[in-house]
Amino acid sequence: MKTAVITDSASYLDKKLAAQYNIKVLPITVIFGTEQYQDGVNITSHEFLEKLASADKLPTTAQVTMQQMQDAFDELSAAGYDEVICVNLSSGITSFYENLVTYSKTVKNIRVYPFDSKIASAGEADLALLAGTMAQNGENAKTILPRLIDLRDSIHVSLVVDSLDHLMRTGRISSTSAFVGNLLRIKPMLTFDDNGKIVPLGKVRTMKQALAKILDEIENSLSDIDGQLRISVADADNPKLSKQWVTEIKEKFPNAAISTYQISPAITVHTGEKAMGVVWDCDWEAM
Repeated sequence: MKTAVITDSASYLDKKLAAQYNIKVLPITVIFGTEQYQDGVNITSHEFLEKLASADKLPTTAQVTMQQMQDAFDELSAAGYDEVICVNLSSGITSFYENLVTYSKTVKNIRVYPFDSKIASAGEADLALLAGTMAQNGENAKTILPRLIDLRDSIHVSLVVDSLDHLMRTGRISSTSAFVGNLLRIKPMLTFDDNGKIVPLGKVRTMKQALAKILDEIENSLSDIDGQLRISVADADNPKLSKQWVTEIKEKFPNAAISTYQISPAITVHTGEKAMGVVWDCDWEAM
């Protein structure tokens, strides 16, 4: 039994890391007016933010199509794979998972196992990396999927939005709330709930306060982490602050494995520039 792994570009998985663990990453489409870009292929996170700053209208994203999935299935089947595990963006923010579940029943040339990450960015990447590691070790969906559930259950995330402006532009809050919030220098903190939906977590006035709160949250949730802890810092074109956060996290949790990511355009469409996220969970390398 030969098992393949597919994820989407919302994971923003490093190309070298994806190749190392034989993970196929399919791009989400980012649309600015009449222009379409393949996330991570012909537009980077930084380029996306530059275009976003000057755009008259908000961009949109289009999920990976079933034709893209079928093309990938055909390629994997031709390469001798018997089954494929698809770790994709949370069903709480896209209909992709439900669409794939339906479509997978029609696929004839390879057995398809859709897996709802209920998360994005580093959390989604960690799940794909665990699946890729186990598949490389000769394991198949029967043993991989239960381990993915264990890892998913350990995932915690805090996302800090630098400004309320973008949430206002996307209709998440009213313009009045955004105006008052920005006068008060409020930075919303968000998370993913059990259904994979983005929900409010709290609010702070500074990124320094946000990190202090996140460090406390990590400390308080250690009982949920069985074994080695991994902490991932993700940023939307905020590398200086990312480096500072990594330094402070290492000081607080010196035994944790640390990873860094950029927040993909598919997620930055909602968060805007300078957003910061921290994901902590069981270390996929130690599972």
